[in-house]
Amino acid sequence: MSDLRTLRNYINGEFVDAADGRTLQIVDPTTGEAYATSPLSGAADVDAAMASAAAAFETWRDATPSTRQKLLLKIADGVEARADELVDAECRNTGKPRGLTKSEEIGPMVDQIRFFAGAARLLEGKAAGEYMDGMTSIIRREPVGVCAQVAPWNYPMMMAVWKFAPAIAAGNAVVLKPSDTTPASTVLLAEIVGAAIAELELPAGIFNVLCGDRETGKLMVEHQIPAMASITGSVRAGIQVAESAAKDVKRVHLELGGKAPVVVFEDADIAEAVEGISVAGFFNAGQDCTAATRVLVHESIHDAFVTALAKAAGETKTGGIDDEDVLYGPLNNANQLAQVSGFIERLPAHAKVEAGGHRVGEVGYFYAPTVVSGLLQDDEIIQQEVFGPVITVQKFTDEDQAVSYANGVEYALASSVWTKDHARAMRMSRRLDFGCVWINTHIPLVAEMPHGGFKKSGYGKDLSSYGFEDYTRVKHVMTAI
Repeated sequence: MSDLRTLRNYINGEFVDAADGRTLQIVDPTTGEAYATSPLSGAADVDAAMASAAAAFETWRDATPSTRQKLLLKIADGVEARADELVDAECRNTGKPRGLTKSEEIGPMVDQIRFFAGAARLLEGKAAGEYMDGMTSIIRREPVGVCAQVAPWNYPMMMAVWKFAPAIAAGNAVVLKPSDTTPASTVLLAEIVGAAIAELELPAGIFNVLCGDRETGKLMVEHQIPAMASITGSVRAGIQVAESAAKDVKRVHLELGGKAPVVVFEDADIAEAVEGISVAGFFNAGQDCTAATRVLVHESIHDAFVTALAKAAGETKTGGIDDEDVLYGPLNNANQLAQVSGFIERLPAHAKVEAGGHRVGEVGYFYAPTVVSGLLQDDEIIQQEVFGPVITVQKFTDEDQAVSYANGVEYALASSVWTKDHARAMRMSRRLDFGCVWINTHIPLVAEMPHGGFKKSGYGKDLSSYGFEDYTRVKHVMTAI
């Protein structure tokens, strides 16, 4: 135990252990061995963090937009300056390839923080006006209050940014809980954010980090102080948060699971589609709620497409943090390895594993790039989120059937259409019941555009001005003239 690194909570500008001394072991998924401990926060820790945030909010809510912007810009500079440390923490905690983590996550994170720094100065309501004789109406946009935020384990650093940046930009105070399996990079972010807050002589409690498990998150959501609960996680977790928040009618922001349909028409360039889809399906071991994991292919090109996709899977590599030419690392934890393996083990007789379908090695939680064909719409692996490096393929006969299959799941986060027919692409973008529709690409995100879904994929938006507005409330002020 003495060799394990010690992570701590960050409350009111100080790093502290859990009040009762409880800890969790943090496992390196490339080895399956513990390398650190983090606090298992309980009620006393939640009380302390919420009190810290509430006290800070009383001052922070009145900070000018320029002050909020200045803080976020300083945080972005800190993230940029300590990029290598953040990548080290993230890779040790998740097993992601080092090069890809730096290139695909640090740059976007810095850009997203800077976007919200700009957004902080653009909040406005309707212009004052007279809508009743003798009365002038004004719309005020105000911060919501203290935000209880829970981030997932698939993109610990980036999802932390998606949570705290819009909340702070709008003038809220934050208590953020990373996943119990991936707290390392979030604790380091607390150091960076805290340094920026201290340098600007702002209230320390604007940003707090609580490590812990599912019970810690429940205590945060049910606490009387937060005015809003925000979670990125599974549908089950989202439902539990919504139920807990309903007890005192907290505002809720949910970004949950996905089962993205990838609709490939007969006129698509097969080689181009396979290249884009295989990367978008296997990146981060498929542990992405927008991953291109459910491919629907027109029957006329189905066989050729499956052959090409299986070949691409066979050429895709998984491996350690510093291995060469690796697209993705291990699954995040032992439970996730068991879940992914279970989907393959339970495949119906009519399914065919075209590539992969097995664990890689005996150490760590690595899983081979997998392609499964011959599936039917009501098969478990089509209806449920696998969250692993598994791409399924179904065939369809026409546009109507493609839409029916695509929309025929409980998730509605992201989708894509591959075709050279512009009119068809426009029809599909209208008919697909998903929060995002990509055309001839899959998975790009940009700070200016919203990310969020419908149905059991949740509600509320991340990124963009829409995500920013989610962390505000609207007040009507009417005065007699």
